[in-house]
Amino acid sequence: MSNESAVSIIAYAEQLEPVFDHAVETGSDDELFASGYLRGHFDLIVAQCDLAGEHNPEQFWAQLDAALERSKEELNPQDRAHVQNMLTRLKDAG
Repeated sequence: MSNESAVSIIAYAEQLEPVFDHAVETGSDDELFASGYLRGHFDLIVAQCDLAGEHNPEQFWAQLDAALERSKEELNPQDRAHVQNMLTRLKDAG
């Protein structure tokens, strides 16, 4: 495995940092909550992908979507909508 591919999922995730930063700097309370909630899942999936040697962004998004689906009962419908909006912003930036 080349060093370039070993950092690609990390580099990809770092490119999305400004989306989280913007939510922290300018977001409403709901956006801050959604950003923090999503950030936890996001960071976990980045780490899991990196450890598994999986550096494909499409696979990353699929795993993140699956993680959010598994945890959807943790959130009320309004919070789920805020998280989904944040996820859409991340995917658009990716």
